[in-house]
Amino acid sequence: MIERLNLASYPFRNKRVPILFASLLLICTAFIFAFALSRYQEAKRNDELLQKQIKEMRAQLEDYRAKNEQVKQTLTPEQRALLIAAHKLVAQKNFGWSRLLSDLESIMPAGVSVSRISVENVVRRADRTQAELELSVLSRDYQSVMNMIEAMNSSGNFRAELRSQSLQKKDYFTFSEYKLFVIYNQPFAYSANSEVARKAQDNVGR
Repeated sequence: MIERLNLASYPFRNKRVPILFASLLLICTAFIFAFALSRYQEAKRNDELLQKQIKEMRAQLEDYRAKNEQVKQTLTPEQRALLIAAHKLVAQKNFGWSRLLSDLESIMPAGVSVSRISVENVVRRADRTQAELELSVLSRDYQSVMNMIEAMNSSGNFRAELRSQSLQKKDYFTFSEYKLFVIYNQPFAYSANSEVARKAQDNVGR
């Protein structure tokens, strides 16, 4: 015969279980709090260390700038001109001319052709080499040239503006020559030490 138990007559009287559960919950909470506090303190120490390193680097940079100014003041005008020329020569040597021609070709419309590229200046800015160019193009369609300038300014590597336009007449057709002032920023991913770049540099420099 199955004995029926009336739970109402025999209530749960084990008081240890709620206490153990509460204690376990308290221990877990304390552990989580201690872990979070430890991570916060570690992050704070790292931040303080980083701020210290930045401060030291800024102090070194200011020291280098001060020494650079002292060196410049000791140079004669001829030596300063020679130093500037040397910097330009190094910048030109490291410039990727083949990449410039490739980037120009990628944005050149079908009705526009390059007639002349003149390099006015090459400088090193931060980690990128920058060239100032005078670019002459030939086209019979004004809107194609405007579309090319817009594409150049949207590419992120070029900044171009139209300087002049002159009408050219040949025996069988008429076209215009457009002169643009262009600032070209060499992309980071390009290596100017390749053999192709050196050959392109020699061709443009002639």
